[in-house]
Amino acid sequence: MKYLDEYRDSVGARKLAAAIARTVTQPWTIMEVCGGQTHTIVKYGIDRILPAEVELVHGPGCPVCVTSLEMIDRAHAIASRPDVIFCSFGDMLRVPGSRGDLLQLKSQGADVRIVYSPLDAVNLAVANPGRQVIFFAIGFETTAPPNAMAVWLARKQRLTNFSVLVSHVLVPPAMTAILQSPGNRVRAFLGPGHVCTVVGCGEYGPIADRFHVPIVVTGFEPLDLLEGVLWVVRQLEEGRAEVENQYARAVRPEGNPASKSLIEDVFEVCDRKWRGIGLIPMSGYKLRPAYYDFDAERRFAVSGIETQESAICISGEILKGLKKPHDCPAFGLTCTPQNPLGATMVSSEGACAAYYAYGRHLERNPSDALVPLESLVPLGSGKEVIR
Repeated sequence: MKYLDEYRDSVGARKLAAAIARTVTQPWTIMEVCGGQTHTIVKYGIDRILPAEVELVHGPGCPVCVTSLEMIDRAHAIASRPDVIFCSFGDMLRVPGSRGDLLQLKSQGADVRIVYSPLDAVNLAVANPGRQVIFFAIGFETTAPPNAMAVWLARKQRLTNFSVLVSHVLVPPAMTAILQSPGNRVRAFLGPGHVCTVVGCGEYGPIADRFHVPIVVTGFEPLDLLEGVLWVVRQLEEGRAEVENQYARAVRPEGNPASKSLIEDVFEVCDRKWRGIGLIPMSGYKLRPAYYDFDAERRFAVSGIETQESAICISGEILKGLKKPHDCPAFGLTCTPQNPLGATMVSSEGACAAYYAYGRHLERNPSDALVPLESLVPLGSGKEVIR
């Protein structure tokens, strides 16, 4: 399959890993800021075929994981109302709030429904005029266009029983917060390919210039990420700090103008609290005043929520790249996908979920479990390309 098989080729992976080994001369810490990239890295063992000098750490690239506890609890308060149909993507249902999750509320009789598009929620509002239909609008810039379209369409159709609980977050401010945080070790970034398909690469140049960090926008297949690491290492070794686009087959420098225009019409930038990280100025979207009628927070007055975070979960340190899942004493023991203590174990894009799904919770000393290049499996063998 074009753009898939050739990006999982074991011969190409060996060549890229060898090129990285030839290029690197000193230790470098590189962060990926996309949950999809994290899962590819862990699934194919990319972090384990790199030379010891190159360390990959996992950033706040999972939108479910960084949705604030306050917003989760607001969702629960709204979903508990008898007149409400609460709609969400499936990966939000198991995210723990202060007192349980949406799936538990559903089991207690709340009308919580999984939808595959925010437009499904709009259609539910049309079909159920006597009920309030709320869509949980979370995500990075990637999901902002369809969520904006749902609100735009609801206003066009003059729906009075549809609203959105908005918790959108933005990648560039999070990267800036990480670089400014105490103890930061990140020297470069693998940029989020899907985000950049929407907004382009323009916002990353000022970050690269200000903090002198290379940023390479990459795709999601093994060879995408290995090539992205190679480009980053070359920049670091040469003392350069530029924005490069490895994912040019999908990302245009200017992004998608139609999507950006729709976002600009419906949303405006605001301060946003990130779970495990805290408040990051100008790091989210909220509805513009013209669309306040569709703001679920305003409609249901759920701003005064008291929260209670797990005292054990270290997901905040994981999201900032300071620790990894196996550094948590609860990982794989008291914290599992069946009994998650934090969102990073729940979401399909969470780092803890990735480590658990691909067996790293079974290892005694994960840091020593390096994989030689000879263990790459040839393409077409029916097995994973890198293991």
